[in-house]
Amino acid sequence: MRASPPPEFTAGERAVIARCRTPYLAQRWLKSLPYNFERRGETLRTFRRVVRLNTAHCLEAALAAATIMEQHGYPPLLMDLESVDDLDHVVFVFRQDGRWGTVAKSRDPGLFGRKPVFRSLRDLAQSYFAGYVDHTGRINGFGLLDLRTLRADWRLSERNLWAVQDALIRMPHRRLHMPDAEYAYWHARYERYKRRYSDRRPAYYPDKDTWL
Repeated sequence: MRASPPPEFTAGERAVIARCRTPYLAQRWLKSLPYNFERRGETLRTFRRVVRLNTAHCLEAALAAATIMEQHGYPPLLMDLESVDDLDHVVFVFRQDGRWGTVAKSRDPGLFGRKPVFRSLRDLAQSYFAGYVDHTGRINGFGLLDLRTLRADWRLSERNLWAVQDALIRMPHRRLHMPDAEYAYWHARYERYKRRYSDRRPAYYPDKDTWL
């Protein structure tokens, strides 16, 4: 694996890194940021631009978390959750005491980070099954990307990092199957909820004790 030169952080970036010294604190910081709805066109911003603009969508948040947690000794790993509707979700993955967890940002409460309580990456990915179900979403696979394998400056570039998106798409994914009965239950529940509360996001999921 290629060795990278140490990043040259600004004072503001160093302050964020110092404040977010654990995955929990990184999650809390990301949750405080407004969601990037890309109203002026698609973006894929690095940690530098997330700090400057104070907003992020899921993949930008995952890159920011990877940059921050790398400075605290965690490998910069991203998990891509592949969906049947091609609207993937990307999270930063970390391991602690032999168990897997994530740091993540989303418009949906069920897709934020997970505590490091999962024995395998498959178990971790499956913890997102229910929260992923909306009108069209259903997880059907997952893959893991080590950002250190990329040539692109995914930490501090001023440009949109489409190379990261391309790498996530190209990498191998392991198949997952959400049981049809389970999917039918959560899909029907989501549809009922949205008919009643069209402007809200559901947070009625089980296993909330595993959420970071």
